[in-house]
Amino acid sequence: MAEFDPGALALSVSDSDRAQAAAAELVGLHPWVPFDRADTVVVVGGDGYMLHVLHQMLEAGRVVPAYGVNLGTFGFLMNKHRDAGKLLGRIAKARAVMVHPLVMDAVTQGGETHRHCAINEVSLFRETRQTARIEISVNDKVRIKEMTGDGVLVATPAGSTAYNFSANGPILPLDSGLLALTPLSPFRPRRWRGAILPNDSRVTFRVLEPDKRPVSVVADQKEVRDIAEVRVAISEDVRLQLLFDPGHALDDRIVAEQFTF
Repeated sequence: MAEFDPGALALSVSDSDRAQAAAAELVGLHPWVPFDRADTVVVVGGDGYMLHVLHQMLEAGRVVPAYGVNLGTFGFLMNKHRDAGKLLGRIAKARAVMVHPLVMDAVTQGGETHRHCAINEVSLFRETRQTARIEISVNDKVRIKEMTGDGVLVATPAGSTAYNFSANGPILPLDSGLLALTPLSPFRPRRWRGAILPNDSRVTFRVLEPDKRPVSVVADQKEVRDIAEVRVAISEDVRLQLLFDPGHALDDRIVAEQFTF
């Protein structure tokens, strides 16, 4: 297997004390370059910070491979923090995993449209004590006329072990070509536990009784409130690359997570 050529490397570090301390060991190891000149970025922090960096790439329109060093809690999108002196060798042996984000178009009750990308999931939530009432369509066909509950989400394979999993949604292997559609504390339909969809599916949510039962939507870290309709689909044109050490790739973790109790 050919080694990965990272080219010019940038270093991006979260502001946590642990990440800053680890970065101090890395600074002198390599002639790091600014991100706008980098071919690869080393991300030091946790999953949340990795998502932040990936979203920065999407917003800047400049996407490069990202190698994560875990100094957070779970580190599902990261690699283990080990001997700093061996970092460059580990990057050269890393395996690239392609991740396609979701694109969300949210229309508010006032008629404004907001577009955001989500690497993990797009989630709809009730805003008040009133349960949400949501119509769910897939590829322009209504599949559920009225779902009543706390909300509903669409997760990518990369995000299927995050909030989706905690909501009893399925874990999806990265190469499955699937999306998870998972309800949040559903009251009606009482027996509906979600669906697994092909990743070329277009999912539309229409909020019923939005004045009485307002709903917000969150695409990873971006929130839009008082929505009327949300359209979600995979962005086939955008590909993010995450780099993982051999034996610690994301698809391996997805399998392992299903046997963790």
